Amino acid sequence: MRFMLSVLALCIASPVWAASPSGTFASIDGGTLSLDDWNGRPVLVVNTASMCGYTPQFAALQELYDTYRDRGLVVLAVPSDDFNQELSSAAEVKDFCELQYGIDMPMTDITHVRGDQAHPFYKDVLAKAGFAPGWNFNKILLDGHGLVVGTWGSPTGPMSEAITAPIEALLN
Repeated sequence: MRFMLSVLALCIASPVWAASPSGTFASIDGGTLSLDDWNGRPVLVVNTASMCGYTPQFAALQELYDTYRDRGLVVLAVPSDDFNQELSSAAEVKDFCELQYGIDMPMTDITHVRGDQAHPFYKDVLAKAGFAPGWNFNKILLDGHGLVVGTWGSPTGPMSEAITAPIEALLN
């Protein structure tokens, strides 16, 4: 019930990206990734780092993506060095994630997620939902219209019920 009330309350808020540049990221593969391309689909945005104690969560993020992608979920990994735990180049990050964890989910280039240099998406999330990543592997769940319906810190595992329950609700 609390989740449904939270979703209802957020539905009257404005979307985080609302077809603005804040929903466009540089892709780790070159080009761009736009949240608009996933309109109508829930998106879990996770700021990641390759050399963090939470880095093993990549395996669970890929499991989450594999479990729900056919039903519409997108998991977007956003590598960031804001906590000084990322490799030095996007190429190194991409190779590490593919070789160590078999990652095939969408990934951005190395991106700032906090402070004055934060990507506009993260600035919008802070302004509209009051959430900024406090460490690596913080999670932001967007409904299919760009509204923040949940945020979680690093300790919350991607396959935990705290995350999968709202995803299931959005997909049903």
